[in-house]
Amino acid sequence: MLPIETVLDSLRAALTDPGVAVLVAPPGAGKTTRVPLAIVNEPWVEFRRVVMLEPRRLAARGAATFMARSLGEPVGETVGYRMRGDTRVGSRTRIEVVTEGVLGRMLAEDPSLEGIGAIIFDEFHERGIHADAGLALAIQARDLLQPELRILVMSATIAAEPVAALLGDAPIIRASGRMFPITTRHLARPLPERVSAAVASTIVRAMADDDGDILAFLPGESEIRSADRALRDALPADVALHPLYSALPQTDQDRAIAPSPPGSRKVVLATSIAETSLTIEGVRVVVDGGLARVARFSPQSGMRRLETVRVSRDSADQRCGRAGRTAPGICYRLWPAEEDAHLVPHRAPEILETDLAPLALDLAAAGVREPSELRWLDAPPAGAFAQARELLSELRA
Repeated sequence: MLPIETVLDSLRAALTDPGVAVLVAPPGAGKTTRVPLAIVNEPWVEFRRVVMLEPRRLAARGAATFMARSLGEPVGETVGYRMRGDTRVGSRTRIEVVTEGVLGRMLAEDPSLEGIGAIIFDEFHERGIHADAGLALAIQARDLLQPELRILVMSATIAAEPVAALLGDAPIIRASGRMFPITTRHLARPLPERVSAAVASTIVRAMADDDGDILAFLPGESEIRSADRALRDALPADVALHPLYSALPQTDQDRAIAPSPPGSRKVVLATSIAETSLTIEGVRVVVDGGLARVARFSPQSGMRRLETVRVSRDSADQRCGRAGRTAPGICYRLWPAEEDAHLVPHRAPEILETDLAPLALDLAAAGVREPSELRWLDAPPAGAFAQARELLSELRA
């Protein structure tokens, strides 16, 4: 039994009254694929839909496919998904898994969210700007237009109390335990420019010492390609090697997450795309290079740039959790154990660091004149928002 099963009754009760809740459950607990199915037939949903925001396209498609398969149906029947350039929904669809851009369009086109009985914000710890804005607009819709709308925020590593307060002292429901234990092994931290080499050598070690497929985290596509080159001659010829990053074609992404044939092994070299809400069948070992690539906005230049940064503690925990989804696992962390205490607890909310022009445009489309009209977990910085509005005015947007 999945750990999430032990709290589903409490979750359904909370969403019945008061109608809002925060769910904290560890990686692998089953929240992404079990919760929508557990609430879709509740009386308060009636003929409406359950919409779940999934920050990453790969995870959104995977979650919808898994739920549909559990019902013995193809995607697009009871369970479907919507993302830019790829939609699989039909007239009978009751659960829609959507990505952040799609949610923004839904809120702009219909701020009342008519026809939606519940909206779920999955993996909210990622704190993407679209998720923050979506939650603020959903709260406004519930307060002013559709009091029967249910709102659920879910994560494995979120600081639950501030979110619960934002929702009006919502109940916090916690599922304890994980499906399988994970042993963590710390190694010396590599130099940033050598992270791909360090990850590759750790993969070779794990291939000899441990069982199962291996999922390795690197900061970006260039490091993945470098590790791939290093591993081509170092791994047995029968070990499949797959890159996994957002720019890959969907067929290549699907090939990376598909189960290995019986008796064979594979290595997946991934960015943070594989960090949350995704089960790669057969993975028993995670190798975490400890770095991530994030977009930072410079108000002085008006440009965004990519920076390579140390992984936050919640991201490290999410990555480690990939090893214990289907069996006991091993997680290699490429930094000393004593450095765990110095990791930043949570990644900074995107709304505090990014260009706010798209947000200003989305709020205007939703009929919101000022951010102060909404309740935010972290409000958009006033100076950056004013700059964004000035830019939109200059562009005649």
